[in-house]
Amino acid sequence: MPETVAEPWEYMMYIPHDLRAVTVSRRTVRLILTLHGLIRLADVAELVAAELVSNAVRHTKGQAALRVQWRAGVLRIGAWDADPQPPEPSLPWDRVADAEEGRGLALVRACADLWGWQPLARNGQRGKYVWCELAAA
Repeated sequence: MPETVAEPWEYMMYIPHDLRAVTVSRRTVRLILTLHGLIRLADVAELVAAELVSNAVRHTKGQAALRVQWRAGVLRIGAWDADPQPPEPSLPWDRVADAEEGRGLALVRACADLWGWQPLARNGQRGKYVWCELAAA
């Protein structure tokens, strides 16, 4: 039986520098949301989580982490990676369809209610945290 979605919760998963981590992250996000009774957010959450993790694995070296948290009717999904450089600017929406690469943040921007990034240090390593929010309503 799903627990009440009003209760805040948070999950964190460390990700190796391995492209297979994208699939693991997608499936993990779907499972978390299903168990918390938030299946209606699963499709979009899977997509943005996969894009954030893919960027962290493809464009940086070393470990990354995925964080999924629920508070006050908002689902926040974020990925930390060890590169302190800002993420590449997302493509304008009218150029996304023709692009070979660079669609990830444009998809996140289009699907999320809010998104951003911030420099972040974790366990003595400098890096960045790229996040987005999905409202339940």
